[in-house]
Amino acid sequence: MKKNREHWASSFGFIMAAAGSAIGLGTLWQFPYMTSVNGGGLFVLLFLLFTVLIGIPIFIAELLLGRKAQRGAVGIFENLENNSSQWKGVGWLSVLSALLILSYYCVVAGWGLNYVLLSFNQFYVGKTPEEISNVFQILFKSPGITILWQISFLILTGGVVYKGVRDGIEHWSKILTSSLLVILLILLGYSLTLDGFSKAVHYIFYPDLTKLKPSGVLEALGLAFFTLSLGQGVMLTYGSYMGKNENIPKTTCIVASMNIVVSVLAALMIFPIIFTFGSEPVAGFGLVFETLPVLFARLPGALILSTSFFVLLVFTALTSSVALLEVIVANFVDLFSWKRKKAVIVACLAIFIIGIPSALTGSNIIFPNWEIMYGKTFFQTVVDIVSQWILPFIGLFVSIFAGWKVNKKLIQEEFIMGTSWKKLFGIWYFFTKWLAPLAIIAIIMQRAGFIDLDKLFK
Repeated sequence: MKKNREHWASSFGFIMAAAGSAIGLGTLWQFPYMTSVNGGGLFVLLFLLFTVLIGIPIFIAELLLGRKAQRGAVGIFENLENNSSQWKGVGWLSVLSALLILSYYCVVAGWGLNYVLLSFNQFYVGKTPEEISNVFQILFKSPGITILWQISFLILTGGVVYKGVRDGIEHWSKILTSSLLVILLILLGYSLTLDGFSKAVHYIFYPDLTKLKPSGVLEALGLAFFTLSLGQGVMLTYGSYMGKNENIPKTTCIVASMNIVVSVLAALMIFPIIFTFGSEPVAGFGLVFETLPVLFARLPGALILSTSFFVLLVFTALTSSVALLEVIVANFVDLFSWKRKKAVIVACLAIFIIGIPSALTGSNIIFPNWEIMYGKTFFQTVVDIVSQWILPFIGLFVSIFAGWKVNKKLIQEEFIMGTSWKKLFGIWYFFTKWLAPLAIIAIIMQRAGFIDLDKLFK
């Protein structure tokens, strides 16, 4: 006898879970930096435009497919395409992407946990800026400490997912997503008082055409796509927990709007701190773990400011990691009829084992010649494979599946169910069937080197 599928207790719970998944670590370092190097306000406008034209249609498509099939990512394609092995492969690719993302995501989030403790202990007291910045390099090259915090974060993630959809994911998403929004607003309020705030506003929003290269347009498109957790199996899985009366188009627009607002607020929170002390924007780990701790140490209330920021980072990472782990767990439960407890334990063990090389990248204990051979660390190799290749292809396959493979009448019935926005189906279907695949193909061709927009539009 088939077990009844658990569903979200409320629309609000789903919105907070979906928004928490979308608001990931990239929000704190990727969006601000990409905005600054790609023309400021013009890039933000393109990001907004592509979120509406590309991100939202695919987001809706994933939720519709999930709700219709009431299965995990693999089961969705199995259920809607008559057990086609080719399309089931897309579902398994989603599971693989979630597994690989978590393998390095837990390492980075573990560093965030470490910095919460460091900040609480005021590690910057009595140190020069170079010494404060160098703490991260010490951490990066410390295998035991990195593994400790990697495991700690993975236990937190597994603990939430273990409790199920309502009592675990939905319950904690409400708390964590609400808390990270409150912390972000408090830190933003602090940034408003800094001398560098006006410069930050100009830097982020002023449209500088000299900075935006043609390839920057595709950067905005890619960012809009990936900041909504698309192509990762998350929204396919979360959609399977939705009831038939849920207004999918409306809730999608709410989540997308929250993602845009939080991305902009994160930039407005971070850049005033940077500009107040005349620093230059940098990307990735350098911004979060090396530049900002140095600047926090020079501000009044450094203990509260620094600790709050890294708590924000951990909460941001946790809401995303919970969603990714659920992608794996849901498929184990659906396909192998495992109990949730067993699925969570097996998934966490697999994530930990696969993540060991990423955790030990800095110490060179495993694969010491990797960077010499491939030109980048093992950690960065996995990141690039997932973000530049696996996720775009999954997004492409999902848009093709929803727009071309699934019966139009079936998908229309699912779209209009529970919503008063029935007249938008034609527009959504056109964007999903034509615009989204073409846009993603352009991203893939640019990254594969088949086209170079900067040379084409010189």
